[in-house]
Amino acid sequence: MRTYGQLSFGQGSWTLSGEPQLIIRAKRIFDRAFKGRVGAIALSDTAENARELEWLMNRYPLEMAEPDRLHLLDRARDYDRRLETVARILAEGYEPPAFELAEPLRHYQRVGADLLLESRSLLLADDVGSGKTMTSFGALTDGRTLPALVVTLTHLPIQWQRQLARFAPALRSYIVKTARPYGFNAKRKEREPLDLAKSIEAGAPFPDVVLMSYSKLAGWADYLKGRFRYVIFDECQELRRPRSRRYAAARGVAADADFRIGLSATPIYNYGAEMFHVLDVLSPGELGTFEEFTREWCGAPGGERVLDPAAFGMYLRERGLMLRRTVKELRLEVPEAEPIPHYVEADLEAIEQVQDRAAELARIILAQGAHGFDKLQATQEFDWRLRMATGIAKAPYVADFVRLLHESGEQKIVLYGWHREVYGIWLERLKDLRPVLYTGSESSVQKDRARQAFVDGDADVLIISLRAGAGLDGLQFASRTLVFGELDWSPGVHEQCIGRLKRDGQTRPVLPYYLLSDHGSDPVLAETLGVKGQQIRGIRDPNTPLVEALSQTGADVRKLAEEFLRQRGLDHRADEAAATAIANQLTLDVA
Repeated sequence: MRTYGQLSFGQGSWTLSGEPQLIIRAKRIFDRAFKGRVGAIALSDTAENARELEWLMNRYPLEMAEPDRLHLLDRARDYDRRLETVARILAEGYEPPAFELAEPLRHYQRVGADLLLESRSLLLADDVGSGKTMTSFGALTDGRTLPALVVTLTHLPIQWQRQLARFAPALRSYIVKTARPYGFNAKRKEREPLDLAKSIEAGAPFPDVVLMSYSKLAGWADYLKGRFRYVIFDECQELRRPRSRRYAAARGVAADADFRIGLSATPIYNYGAEMFHVLDVLSPGELGTFEEFTREWCGAPGGERVLDPAAFGMYLRERGLMLRRTVKELRLEVPEAEPIPHYVEADLEAIEQVQDRAAELARIILAQGAHGFDKLQATQEFDWRLRMATGIAKAPYVADFVRLLHESGEQKIVLYGWHREVYGIWLERLKDLRPVLYTGSESSVQKDRARQAFVDGDADVLIISLRAGAGLDGLQFASRTLVFGELDWSPGVHEQCIGRLKRDGQTRPVLPYYLLSDHGSDPVLAETLGVKGQQIRGIRDPNTPLVEALSQTGADVRKLAEEFLRQRGLDHRADEAAATAIANQLTLDVA
């Protein structure tokens, strides 16, 4: 039989070489392959690459060693089996097994747990409030998954332990207390650094489930590696930075586990290429190398933005690497949460106090001749100054509105903000409502006490930082009313905030009030969020893009700078020489 080239396997990759027509066709098929090599291409050893190489060989027979051929066929069958498993479990009418928990899982949660156990790795990106934590608990009933490790945000281990006690009371759980390793059976005064392996060999009881924060993972990496069969990465967007110590630790711990799951309704912020790093921890090697991934999905090696996020999302779902379902698709009876814009007064003196400096910064941002570093620095300072001044200007009126809601019968109110100076005003003006704080400044224990006080009735107002409440559960049983006293640039952040109340267990329509001012940063922020027209991005459809902008873009702040100058009757087309002089002075100030 005529052959067109050779295919060989070595050092974890495939090398295909041969006649020009073969290589030309292969380069068309394998977008991810490096195309600069004449007469050959190299591909990583993924199941998908193996399946496509097998398909290519049906048209272009190749010479290859028998061990390599057997390895290729084995990997290709891995690919087929995964697709068949995904199609079977996600098919309409499929009845997943029951999981022996103290409280039964819903059908869709059982589907997710079954898919994880069958495929052994999964990114679960179901909508906020759909019970992703419960889905991960389902796998804990399978003896193959114990002991298990849960890695979550700093303020959430206590909540996870509470949920474990509710759904799986027979499992022994333990929260890691410090960043330095110690024996899990040690008392507080005995927590000296020691080799965990020796502690286990000495007969120390090992918990069924260990809970720890991402911030502690790096310090424990060497001691925990190889100890867990199942790893749960809660809020797994924390894995998006590959050069961090926590990422290296997560990879090491996950690599030796038999089962891995990542939980996040918004797994990626800012750059789609970050998805590779998250999935390379959960499903190592499934997307090939980073160069292959970015060449195929980002248009160039090392690219940062996925060119077609919707297509990439569909690819992940069909491969079973990600399961992503909306509240609507899951048919959860969670009341809708229509945004309620409400305009409040503002103390313009607070904004006027920053007017001169803000105008200087705005001109630098808009100037054509200013240096890139100067613009970046000016953008950050301008955004910070104007948003804080706007928050302070609105704060008394926001507090008055919260009081009005309380007097009208809304006894429990969640109030979102961003700046400590604003919190101080709210705390003083609402002190008779016993407000408590859940922000970035409190410890995990203090945050849990604040949550408990709000749920139990000891506090009527819970002040939460816009970005501090990820993963927080239980508020839906106490409140249906939330107020955005300050705004964030990201619609996704607001959706997460609303999701603290609009989630499984909520029985009443959620009331999200957006308190807006006609002054300061609010007009541009409101327009960016879509609140001005009483619309905001709703529940994401599974077919919509995965990427969510976490921070403001240069265009956002540029628009804010133009609006700020326009409101004051100043020429937004700043004189280039004057703006450059201001920028130079800014550089001198920094130096």
